[in-house]
Amino acid sequence: MNYEQTIDYLYRKLPMFTRVGAVAFKKDLHNTIAMCERLDNPQNKFKTIHIGGTNGKGSTSHMLAAIFQQAGYKTGLYTSPHLKDFRERIRINGEMISKEFVIDFVGEQQEIIEEINPSFFEVTVAMAFSYFEKQNVDIAIIEVGLGGRLDSTNIITPELSVITNISLDHTNILGNTLKEIAGEKAGIIKPGIPVVIGESHSETDQVFIQKAKETNSPITFADQQIQLTKSTKNNEYLSISISENGKSIIEDLLLDLTGTYQLKNILTVIQAVETLRALSFKIDNDALHSALKNVKGLTGLMGRWQRLDEHPLIVCDTGHNIAGITEVMQNINSTPHDNLHMVIGMVKDKDISGVLNLLPVNARYYFCQPQLERALPVQELADEAAKYELKGSTFSTVELAINAAKKDAKPQDLIFIGGSTFVVAEVP
Repeated sequence: MNYEQTIDYLYRKLPMFTRVGAVAFKKDLHNTIAMCERLDNPQNKFKTIHIGGTNGKGSTSHMLAAIFQQAGYKTGLYTSPHLKDFRERIRINGEMISKEFVIDFVGEQQEIIEEINPSFFEVTVAMAFSYFEKQNVDIAIIEVGLGGRLDSTNIITPELSVITNISLDHTNILGNTLKEIAGEKAGIIKPGIPVVIGESHSETDQVFIQKAKETNSPITFADQQIQLTKSTKNNEYLSISISENGKSIIEDLLLDLTGTYQLKNILTVIQAVETLRALSFKIDNDALHSALKNVKGLTGLMGRWQRLDEHPLIVCDTGHNIAGITEVMQNINSTPHDNLHMVIGMVKDKDISGVLNLLPVNARYYFCQPQLERALPVQELADEAAKYELKGSTFSTVELAINAAKKDAKPQDLIFIGGSTFVVAEVP
């Protein structure tokens, strides 16, 4: 098989959560363990950092990868889902995995794939671990796919576990309360391994404290340990200063990820760096500053309050649950514009009404449908939106919706594209 045939084989052969939803989620680690055992357990042959949480884990993973790169480490990065190219999921120092490795790996593992019928995600995780081992990375940043306890990535023993925050998402799989979801996320806390929790919350803090106590794992809540003392924003950067116990530890840090929600993620990242330094990782402030000023360039991160064009300003964001859309609305409200045009599509297994309830009535809507089985049919989305007095037109594709918004928008308007990662993935 060539590369295109190989990827098509993976998509067609294997259950894929992003395409079909919960039926693709395997509720144990058996297949991942079996595949990695056939590969002689590559995940045990390099150092890792494990990143979980509801929102912000992708941004946090990319920031930490950029920091390690700039500090001189050969750095692997595993994230999901991808936006444009499957190979975005597996990178070393920002470079995507080679097509040749993907072809060879699937060819060599085809027998076990046919034998155990793993999920798309399980195969991809095994591929990433194998690639990082063969390329002799110094460290790999591993983003949890879904949940934590039963996620395929959870066969690693990391140097550090990070849990960004907890909010309601994937409730059909992880539980209907913040406490239940936190219990699943806490599953990445390993015996004796330090853990950083990004955001405190009255409903979830005790879940993490109890788990850390059971595993004898040092635990730090980033937002209790360090504080933002200053933040300003322009089109290119967030400028941030941070203190600890009233003492400045970082001044005028520039971050090229300008969504205001990054102000929460940056505390998680800085506390993770402080913990890693205590574990004898060598990360100086010069590396920190240069990395965070160029996260997108170093790691290829896309889709986080990403400016696509000016006059009219066009922005996309992958936020897709209540917490994520709340942050998106804060960014929209703080961005000067005349009229607001919203290109919105969603998938079936999200809190549709909860998200729609957050969207502004005084915007023009361009409802659309991303091209995957999980997509919420566009007419259903428009009908549901009408209950919240959100008015607009329906389009069969994301591209048609964007083109219509561009045609309608004036130079001082704002076009927002989002509602789902898969809508952003189809931006031309």
